[in-house]
Amino acid sequence: MLENLHWLGHDTFRIDGPPVVYVDPYQLRDGLPPADLILITHDHFDHLSPADVARLHRPATKVVAPKEVEGKLSVPVEVIAVGESKTVAGVTVKAVAAYNTDKSYHPKKDGKVGFVFKVAGVTYYHAGDTDVIPEMAGLAPDVALLPVSGTYVMTAEEAVQAARSIKPKTAVPMHYGAIVGSEADAKKFAKMLEGSGIQVVIKQKE
Repeated sequence: MLENLHWLGHDTFRIDGPPVVYVDPYQLRDGLPPADLILITHDHFDHLSPADVARLHRPATKVVAPKEVEGKLSVPVEVIAVGESKTVAGVTVKAVAAYNTDKSYHPKKDGKVGFVFKVAGVTYYHAGDTDVIPEMAGLAPDVALLPVSGTYVMTAEEAVQAARSIKPKTAVPMHYGAIVGSEADAKKFAKMLEGSGIQVVIKQKE
């Protein structure tokens, strides 16, 4: 189920369908395939990188992002709000809430998002930058991509709580190794979910 999922560091993933979907492209290496669809969770520099969007973008590429991203890229943006679903580039994308509950980096009022979407028969939930929030409960995707580094987002322990609420088949830790956090956070997350019925896969950076 995860052979089409590629972790490119931090919160950046590529899913090879077709179509080719990127989420939060940031600090990309050369030689990656162009995007059919780019999803951006919010406007912080490590998620909204105009240079990285530009290197993936082709005339037919679609970009989906919350309102705060609009006008910050040199390419058109399909604006999506929490609770909305849109079909773009053949992919049905739902925006879900992503916010902090005990810190001020990602206020709920800003409308930053996570995404639920299906590519090649697999449903993915990319949580964006978030703490454990009620809106996660019962999303039940095939694959949940969850931040684990703490500081700006959930700690590994909190991500375990989130995973148990979300109930994915597989959880993949993210948001480490670039700004804050390390693979130790990912390993702690995996260890704490042993025996839970949730498979944890730590992807190697490509």
